[in-house]
Amino acid sequence: MQVKTPLKPITEVAAKIGLTREDLELYGDYKAKVKLTVYNRVKENPDGKLIVITAITPTKAGEGKTTTAIGLSEAMWRLNLKNIVVVRQPSMGVTFGIKGGATGGGKAQILPMEEINLHFTGDTHAITIAHHLMNAMLDNHIYRGKEPQIDIHNIFIKRVQDMEDRPLRNIVIGLGGKEGGIPRETGFEITTACETAAIHALACDYGDLKERLGNILVALSKDGKLVKASDIKCVGCMAAVMRDSLKPNIVQTMEGTPAFVHGIPFANVAHGSPSLISIKMALKLADYVIVEAGFGSDLGFEKFCNIPCRIGGLKPDVGVIVVSIRALREHGGAKDHEKPNLEAVKKGMENLEKHVENVRKFGVPAVVAINKFEGDTTEEIEYVIDWCKARNVPVAVSEVYAKGGEGGIELANTILETINREKSQFKPLYELNLPIEEKIRIIAREMYGADDVIFTDEAKTSIRRINRWGYSNLPINMAKTPLSLTDNPKILGRPRGFKITVTDVKVFAGAGFLVAYCGEISTLPALPSEPAAENIDLDPETGEIIGVR
Repeated sequence: MQVKTPLKPITEVAAKIGLTREDLELYGDYKAKVKLTVYNRVKENPDGKLIVITAITPTKAGEGKTTTAIGLSEAMWRLNLKNIVVVRQPSMGVTFGIKGGATGGGKAQILPMEEINLHFTGDTHAITIAHHLMNAMLDNHIYRGKEPQIDIHNIFIKRVQDMEDRPLRNIVIGLGGKEGGIPRETGFEITTACETAAIHALACDYGDLKERLGNILVALSKDGKLVKASDIKCVGCMAAVMRDSLKPNIVQTMEGTPAFVHGIPFANVAHGSPSLISIKMALKLADYVIVEAGFGSDLGFEKFCNIPCRIGGLKPDVGVIVVSIRALREHGGAKDHEKPNLEAVKKGMENLEKHVENVRKFGVPAVVAINKFEGDTTEEIEYVIDWCKARNVPVAVSEVYAKGGEGGIELANTILETINREKSQFKPLYELNLPIEEKIRIIAREMYGADDVIFTDEAKTSIRRINRWGYSNLPINMAKTPLSLTDNPKILGRPRGFKITVTDVKVFAGAGFLVAYCGEISTLPALPSEPAAENIDLDPETGEIIGVR
């Protein structure tokens, strides 16, 4: 829903967290980048409390995780609590696809919504060009016959774009004779799924960025040795293109409070959290930091705890699980999840139960946030509340979509009470020195409830190769459907007696993790039969962008 709200100058919004005009690089009146020098100035400040927003297994429509995070931030400011909400930047591919934009909804949005959902400050463009540049440098390296000579049948990287486009998944390049290059098979991925995007979200400064970019594995040489991005001399130019993109973006909520919107990694195939530098900076600038981790606790929260938290030394103080009545109906087997159905809600509670367990497995206190939608019945909501109270799970109803910050006061107070009552005993789920297969099995058993993991022959070959290369001690990033605890998006609820199939494992050496692909995972989504793009337009009289949702 598009809501027109008077915007405050971004300098005024930034002043709420102690930032001056000199700390900002303005992109117009209402958005800015925060200079990296700010972190150096405040890094000795004590960290604020870290609140991580996750969810139950979502439906295709989403359960309002971003909306809840934004509304909670607005509510905490109403309680005079200095805080920053930190969320990922939307992907234009998704904005034009089935899901639409990702800036919240109703009275809990970040603004200017249309600009954030489209080009914003150009970070995604910079990441796309940098990754594409690496590919161009590689193909030129091959064409010129430079050392190390590349085995074109063992190239690990693909080109990227921030758009859903089915025909580009598998392509042949280099046609057109001698001047067209060396013909070979390749393809495109969406920018948010590529390693350069993951690196952007994990690098803490320019030196770290360059080191990580240089460690990207691009190919094997003809004599079977690993070739890194640094070997084809593309690191400096990639870093130059990405220079400004590393600086966090600051915008505002509908109530004029500060929001950092930075980092783009998808949570189904990448690690799914906002940039580490924006989170670390926010923790030094505010007393409370609200971070949205993508999809459910089995994906975004698990990855956040096992990857960025390890790299950045972060320790979540509380995990907030967003649940909607409509999602519980669907997990309970309701054919129409928009209609009241208490029996379906009761059956669907098993899914919520698993996500509460998941958060607690990291030693982090869990709070349930019931994101209230029109059409939810009092009977259904009270059942969820009673279920939580019977199990000593703090719970609150959130009405931030309809009421903004006012509708998040109950949730904010519940979270504050939980933080003050329960001290987080955060710990990662597994030790890094375990075998790759065992780390994957721990995630599958503990987070999904799987009995075991099946490794295909291709996955086994990849793991043997990774062990030989010396990358076995990296954390695991599971690439899995977000729509089920299994690797089959059609299986809802809390399945039992199932196995996860790992089809391949790849090394993201620059990002610092291994990617385990489960089931059928595409790194380049396709447009649906009725794309959101059909409803997006430009008003010829006013120049106003309309139809972004």
